[in-house]
Amino acid sequence: MSAMNLKIGDQTAPLMPKGRIRRESFGISSAADQWIIALAGNPNVGKSTVFNALTGLRQHTGNWPGKTVNNAQGYFTYHNQSFMLVDLPGTYSLLAHSVEEEIARDFICFGQPDATVVVLDATSLERNLNLALQIMEITPRIIVCVNLMDEARKRGIVIDFEALEKELGVPVVATAARHNQGLEELQRAIFDIAVGNQATQPKQIVYSEDVERAIQLLQPQIEKVGMSTILSPRWLALRLLDSDPAFIEEIGRFVAMNGEQEIDLQREEGKVAL
Repeated sequence: MSAMNLKIGDQTAPLMPKGRIRRESFGISSAADQWIIALAGNPNVGKSTVFNALTGLRQHTGNWPGKTVNNAQGYFTYHNQSFMLVDLPGTYSLLAHSVEEEIARDFICFGQPDATVVVLDATSLERNLNLALQIMEITPRIIVCVNLMDEARKRGIVIDFEALEKELGVPVVATAARHNQGLEELQRAIFDIAVGNQATQPKQIVYSEDVERAIQLLQPQIEKVGMSTILSPRWLALRLLDSDPAFIEEIGRFVAMNGEQEIDLQREEGKVAL
């Protein structure tokens, strides 16, 4: 299977076999033609209900490599395409302060899922959107799933989904997973994003003038060393500004693994000497 590019909006995202990184770092092995979908969200937003509703009995659980945190993987098929759904630990932020947040952040960043679904609680949108906005800084391949719509209706909460989708720049799907409502629409949105049928323009947070100036200085340097083909250069610039030595080292480790993985791929295709 050769490398290919996926055009989404005005961004071209590299889609290459990522088996080594996923297997060694995240304990995930998938078929070559299977799309990997990350499922993220705050605790108590019904994320596991969405996971169970989409995958049914086609799932298995274990632990993330080297962690005592549950790793659930499930499967579904849509339009004859196989998908693996990876249920990430519930987290309020990707600015990792716990093992759960670290796992969610690392998989979205370095596992390079073909799409990421962020599940929100329809009764607490403002609080939940913080995580969605953080993920939008990392990847354009995102779907926002507004779950617990049954609870929102009981409380008289009305959401303008057309306006929300326009504001966020990504697909927004309403669901009440416990009643199997909206799941067909969610599967369709996942399929369209994963295969490149729908363009996105994710909303980006604008920081203070000083921070934005620093980002503009760092981005060209990041692009020069080729890291922008792996991760969003803007997001990388922000993480460098955070000056978290442990995470910067982690970024370097995954970038090196990605390079080794590309060499392995080229060897398989006979483009480099063994």
